Amino acid sequence: MVEQSYFFAVKLPFPLDCLYADPDRKAYDVLGLYYGFGRTFFNPASAKVLSRFKELREATKNYTIEATPDDRSGVLQQGGMFLFKGKQLLYAWKDEGTGDHAPMEDIFEICCKVPVV
Repeated sequence: MVEQSYFFAVKLPFPLDCLYADPDRKAYDVLGLYYGFGRTFFNPASAKVLSRFKELREATKNYTIEATPDDRSGVLQQGGMFLFKGKQLLYAWKDEGTGDHAPMEDIFEICCKVPVV
């Protein structure tokens, strides 16, 4: 396990047996998630979060460089939300920019429809 992911998990706390570390960001590549300086800072989706500086400062007050990967270019990687049932993809969302996230009502709708087996 990558040292930074361990630090992150312990700090939250997050169960280590549920933690997946991908230091080479291969999953991001396979999923086709967006990456880059423009996406991170100049995308209209990013403007929503960057315009809320006070809230952004509060959200990052416990940030520590110890949890950041050695390859700092990772901060330019946009995320997403993918819901699977086994190997079946139920829902996919690619964040357009910083602060752009899948609508929770979409997530709840999918999760409430799919029976747990």
